[in-house]
Amino acid sequence: MNPEHQKNESFPLANRPYQICKNCIMDTSDSGISFDNRGWCEYCNNYYNNILPNWHTDARGEREIMAQIERIKQDGKGKDFDCLIGLSGGVDSSYLVYIAKEKFGLRPLLYHVDGGWNSQEATNNIEKLVDGMGLDLFTEVVNWPEMRDLQLAFFKAGVPHLDTPQDHAFFAGLYNFAAKNDVKYILTGANYSTECVREPLEWHYHASDLLQIRDIHEKFGSRPLKSFPLAGILKFKIFYRFVKGVKVVKPLNYIPYYKEAAMQELVDRFGWQRYPHKHYESRFTRFYEGYWLRTKFGYDKRRAHFSSLILTGQLEREEALEKISHAPYSDEQVRLDFEFIATKLGISVTELETMLKAPNKTFADYRNMMPIMNLGAKLLKLLGLQRAIIR
Repeated sequence: MNPEHQKNESFPLANRPYQICKNCIMDTSDSGISFDNRGWCEYCNNYYNNILPNWHTDARGEREIMAQIERIKQDGKGKDFDCLIGLSGGVDSSYLVYIAKEKFGLRPLLYHVDGGWNSQEATNNIEKLVDGMGLDLFTEVVNWPEMRDLQLAFFKAGVPHLDTPQDHAFFAGLYNFAAKNDVKYILTGANYSTECVREPLEWHYHASDLLQIRDIHEKFGSRPLKSFPLAGILKFKIFYRFVKGVKVVKPLNYIPYYKEAAMQELVDRFGWQRYPHKHYESRFTRFYEGYWLRTKFGYDKRRAHFSSLILTGQLEREEALEKISHAPYSDEQVRLDFEFIATKLGISVTELETMLKAPNKTFADYRNMMPIMNLGAKLLKLLGLQRAIIR
């Protein structure tokens, strides 16, 4: 079969004929996707009409980011560090740390949340960057029984967004630390270069919806979340920003950032280790995105990741089609990861298989803050602060 026409038959596509974008590789596994009369999807049209004209990585972008960098330096005078960077060991955060220190001359404190799922590559990369640049690292270790209980609750809930407990711990821990320690600037690796096509919410719902997290945990959890990092969207978007004065800066949006070149530079400079795909620096995320999500729901996040690279000129569409026609990793590795995940979560392989076969649910089956989030997204779009499609 031509890879352009391959799709996961295990998931119904909302009773609509299968269609794939003729420019990127997003398709009707996103049930809300729309196409124009050329066969181009809304993500492509949004990129060319809304993102690209307002995205500057030339001299203009450099002037804009350097103005922000100077403010950070000025505000950080007399302090042990002038900004905070969350470091996962993945390429975006790793490259951000590198340019923050070496290109911009900042004095960042590195912050890492250990949720219990770090791969060997992630651990190595964090160590290499800390040692190679002489930076300080603060590691918050999440209470494992609480993390395990919350992750099991999401498995039992039957929703696609199984990475929410891990994602929420990462950003909530980061923002809580900044607010508690009077840190005014958080630098993040968010960027258009590799993320201009955002995964639809039916694939990966907002990890910041604390109402949903608590509802799912109340229904399926068994242990109180006494120390687990928590911060709802209203807290970190409004209270932390406007009351505590925490500002978020995205430097990778102002400089030329090419994923392959960035990884090679990190490899050459620090002995940084590559990993198979975006987010696979977490062993749990590799299993969840590479197997569980594809098998149970028919969602392949690589479609969004590859489409971003296609639009930004880092990947040819034909090569993306070839890549997407193959599973992200081998059957043997899936088997090993399946056993590893079950064992670490304290359940049997049979129990995990039962959850895999259980009825599928969505975020809409549980309490959520979508009306408020939709309103916020519309406001950010109106102000020109959010240009990627989020729906």
